[in-house]
Amino acid sequence: MRIARWTDGDQTREGIVVEDAVVPFPDEVTVAGLLAAGLDAARAVHDRMLTALAAGAARATPLDEVALLAPLVPASIRDFVAFEEHVEGVSASVDGKSEVVPEWYEAPTFYFTNPHTVRATGVVVPIPQTRRLDFELELAVIVGGVAGSTGESLDVAGAAAHIFGYTVMNDWSARDLQSREMKVRLGPAKGKDFGTTLGPWIVTADELDRYLDDEGLLAVRAEVYVGGTLVGEGLVSNMGWTFPELIAYASRNSIVVPGDVLGSGTVGNGGCLGELWGRGVDIAALEPGDEVRMVIEGVGEIVNIVGERMPAPPLPPARPRPRARHR
Repeated sequence: MRIARWTDGDQTREGIVVEDAVVPFPDEVTVAGLLAAGLDAARAVHDRMLTALAAGAARATPLDEVALLAPLVPASIRDFVAFEEHVEGVSASVDGKSEVVPEWYEAPTFYFTNPHTVRATGVVVPIPQTRRLDFELELAVIVGGVAGSTGESLDVAGAAAHIFGYTVMNDWSARDLQSREMKVRLGPAKGKDFGTTLGPWIVTADELDRYLDDEGLLAVRAEVYVGGTLVGEGLVSNMGWTFPELIAYASRNSIVVPGDVLGSGTVGNGGCLGELWGRGVDIAALEPGDEVRMVIEGVGEIVNIVGERMPAPPLPPARPRPRARHR
């Protein structure tokens, strides 16, 4: 099952994708509502809609006649760094030394990014004042509701039950801004929060079950193209942790809720330019007008054009203070 959001003229609609067309939900159904209700409820709605479509009681609109939106409004976005190969390459580009620190193996690390700057496939993505613009090719998992579960401190089996589906994710990155702020040992922040692409739709978990290997990892191929040229490719099953393990860790002493998005982190072997730079590949940073296309087997593809650099109001540097203890 594929679940999407789109604009049709001046109206925003939500529904399912059937072959090469979209079919709107009945009036009482929403993406957010289905995520909260869980996969079984979503399947029931899907079956009901197919019956209505076959009977002529529902209308399908060709995909090429609508503009897809991001397939959900995320409750939050956590982005992990789950590929060892990616860490090796990026560490060399940042520190000049290719390494994976021992702490990486101990637990899956993530950061929170901005759910309010999510972009859809097909749109131009405005960027900050950066000369080191990069992409990050990722598969994201979408959390759904489970009856009787609060989403708190889940074990791996409980976390697996919360997997509603998957979507393609591009974690846009301004590497020069990111490098500066990471030297303060906090972040990333402004190097990331200007844009994340999600799409083209949510593919429900059952659609990808056939790709699960013996370790519970998704053996799907992921590719990224810049201007039509393949620059990175890999298997999502090269992750150091499964998606249920990522969700379980995210929920530890915390909570995950329906609509949360968890990114896998950058797929290794050229899933971002930073990794290629670290491996000595001579490839230019992204510039306005560049096209970035990402394809993940069994899920779909997203395409964006890099927009113009956005001017930002000036901000003064920190004021040196005398460190007085009394007025």
